[in-house]
Amino acid sequence: MIKEFGKKVRAIRIKRNMTLEEFANTFDLHVNQVGRIERGETNVTISYIFLMAKKLGVNAKDLLDFD
Repeated sequence: MIKEFGKKVRAIRIKRNMTLEEFANTFDLHVNQVGRIERGETNVTISYIFLMAKKLGVNAKDLLDFD
């Protein structure tokens, strides 16, 4: 699930034409940390799921909608 979540975040970020650095800066996180999230190497809190969804302009459920 963590890897699928990361893939979803990355796909939406790219669709929104945001670089990894731009996206990381919106959360005041290091770009390496966001990269680990997108690769599914680290888990995120529910708070970050909702924050990421807001910054990407989607609902949190959209980030969690995968098989």
